[in-house]
Amino acid sequence: MTSVNPKVFRAYDIRALVPDLVDESSIYFGKVYDRDSYQAPLVPEQVEIIGKGLANFLKAETVVIGYDSRVSSPDWCAALSRGLTDQGVNVIELGLSTTDIVYFASGYLNLPAVEITASHCTKELNGMKIVRAGAYIVGSGSGMEEFRDLTVSGNFTSASTPGTVTKRNLLEEYMTFLMKFVDIETIKPFKIIADAGNGTGGVIASEIFSRIPQLNTEALYFEPDGRFPNHPANPFEVENIEELIHKIEQEGADLGVAWDGDADRCFFLDETGKPVPGDFITTLVARHFLKLNPGEGIVYDLRASWAVRDWVTKLGGRPISERVGHSYIKRTMRAENAVFGGEVSGHYYFRDNYFADNGFIPLLSVITMLSETGLKMSELVSSLGDYYVSGEINSTVQDSNKVLETLKTKFADGQLDLRDGVSIEYPDWKFNVRPSANDPVIRLNLEAKSQAEMETKRDEILALIRA
Repeated sequence: MTSVNPKVFRAYDIRALVPDLVDESSIYFGKVYDRDSYQAPLVPEQVEIIGKGLANFLKAETVVIGYDSRVSSPDWCAALSRGLTDQGVNVIELGLSTTDIVYFASGYLNLPAVEITASHCTKELNGMKIVRAGAYIVGSGSGMEEFRDLTVSGNFTSASTPGTVTKRNLLEEYMTFLMKFVDIETIKPFKIIADAGNGTGGVIASEIFSRIPQLNTEALYFEPDGRFPNHPANPFEVENIEELIHKIEQEGADLGVAWDGDADRCFFLDETGKPVPGDFITTLVARHFLKLNPGEGIVYDLRASWAVRDWVTKLGGRPISERVGHSYIKRTMRAENAVFGGEVSGHYYFRDNYFADNGFIPLLSVITMLSETGLKMSELVSSLGDYYVSGEINSTVQDSNKVLETLKTKFADGQLDLRDGVSIEYPDWKFNVRPSANDPVIRLNLEAKSQAEMETKRDEILALIRA
């Protein structure tokens, strides 16, 4: 009997290998699939079981499904629909979709929704992001454990009346909603190079750019292709944005922007081709939204630069730190009724977007700020002041718990925070080290009051991690 490996249920989503896509060119070839939780495999028959489990977990009359450009996504959508309808649940299929349009559908239609995606990961993986009606996330501590146990039990009885499947396109409704975040008439003409990495982001980006004709845009890899033939849809790895950097330099662009595979994260580069860290984008967008909403709360992840805290405080807002991960950020934003939230990883969340993340509102915010200030992107970033951050540095280790204990002992005289890995803060420098939820690595983020001290402390911590 087909069963579902409980390891595919993770803190934020479901993620698994697609066995048919593992070949000799794959980084997973020859490896044991379930070595790590995100490497457990799923086939359509198992996805159908997940659909049955989801029906019994949600107990909803109708569920919305969208999917990204991955080769396996249409088959997964069909299988998930079979599982849901077998249990008497109706399904609305959106077809090819970004994650943010699925979140919009959940809020707009007040229905639970699923985006079939493995986000920024390689073509061999797929997964699901699940929300209840109103875009309330299903994650660790918010239902994922119950959903997992129901699904793994496999105790399902087919409904006497199966559900129906309806196709629906919400693109126009979504674009009407999205364009409320920008005053088109105030946007100045800019040259923008945009890279969608053959994910789904090109679909929405094309619609945005067509509605702001004064923008001179050049599109890189806007055609959805789940084989990701040009580069992986992960702009947070520098090797995946080399062409984008070159284009910005070559053509004298004012701004570069890129999206991951499902376009719920975005990444910016200034007019010199230099990447702008996510916590600095968080700070800029926080400034923008606090100007529109004085005194409101801003949620940011605990890895972020002091820039976020400093500017939110300076502008009279409420700075609220939270552990890494969209399920935690969204939960805290709702509890605090925060107007905006941001993560170093390029996830940005908006109260007026059902507290969900969105990969396009940040772009609309950035071009608005550039237009209002008349500054170049590098100057806009410089206006934040001097902050010296390491960026996120990954290390493969055999025992992450041992590393964390070593760091806690070594820096016991610092201010300790154990919400997510180990965070330790001193007056002049701070760091966070945490195991990844997605990859078999441990991640370091470090900041200091000077470039020299940042580099010294960075090298010291990395030596301890990699010893």
